[in-house]
Amino acid sequence: MLVIGIESSCDETAAAVVRDKKEILSSVIASQIDTHKAFGGVVPEVASRIHVENISGVIQQAIDEAGISMEDVDAVAVTAGPGLVGCLHVGVQGAKTLAAVWNKPLIPVHHLAGHIYANELVTDLQFPLVALVVSGGNSELVYMKDENSFEILGQTQDDAIGEAYDKVARVMGLGYPGGPVIDKLAQQGKAVYDLPEPKTQGRYDFSFSGLKSGVLQFIKRCERKGQTFTQEDLAASFQKAALDEVFDRVKLVLEDHPEVKQFVVGGGVSANSGLRARVDELRQEYPDKTFTVPPMRCCTDNAAMIAVAGEIAAEQGRVADARLTADPGWEIC
Repeated sequence: MLVIGIESSCDETAAAVVRDKKEILSSVIASQIDTHKAFGGVVPEVASRIHVENISGVIQQAIDEAGISMEDVDAVAVTAGPGLVGCLHVGVQGAKTLAAVWNKPLIPVHHLAGHIYANELVTDLQFPLVALVVSGGNSELVYMKDENSFEILGQTQDDAIGEAYDKVARVMGLGYPGGPVIDKLAQQGKAVYDLPEPKTQGRYDFSFSGLKSGVLQFIKRCERKGQTFTQEDLAASFQKAALDEVFDRVKLVLEDHPEVKQFVVGGGVSANSGLRARVDELRQEYPDKTFTVPPMRCCTDNAAMIAVAGEIAAEQGRVADARLTADPGWEIC
């Protein structure tokens, strides 16, 4: 099956062509990072306008690079939510137009499902599984008894982990986006500074807001006392605390659900070197389970993952019609 995927939920305009959930024939991403750096974060109005400028060219480039024509395509998949409503609408309208003109099935895809199914590009998923979705807007632990079942076991009570990285980078004067910069600094430092341990109510829930505030208070305290600190060590201390918060919950889930066969990670933060190292540690600790992270090029928002998720949805008959619209608050379960 040949599926073209379209993604525009935030600040990347993307299109990709994927064959049989495994072979990426093309993957085109027009990033807006340089534009939003000046604002210290994504400005929805600006992002949606740039999507309008980019969408047609990105789709055409994906088709051309794949060496196919629209006659060859079996379905058009698109992120219908969640995300920024204006941005989502651009992708949805583009996909609806493409499907209507070429008489192809239109497949709505949940953005988080796309991040989870990006792991299909590495290996066949084994159920039941647990997925950790970590990005700028999401932090969830999702239990899947099969490929069409999503149960949120835990989620952030405040900031998403990627959002916390960006906010900490801002108070440290590191610019936007903060995740890659903090990760690089953390590799050069040591976790020597004490930061507050987040408090949560749910057994599997996360919290990162207090950790972010702890970094800010640490910096202000140093300024008041005339003390110095190293950016590398503070980055390492924050990253360790944030990942401890995540993987303490992951271990609880794996202990409470021994039937789980596979653990997968999805979302932009899955590109983090510290997180990937923690997954490697879990491989050694739980040799009876499979641990998978998506390829680096499919960690951040992309359309290849939407095409993969779209094929799975198409196989289950989840096809939309011309009434499809963007749903910025679409719940995965």
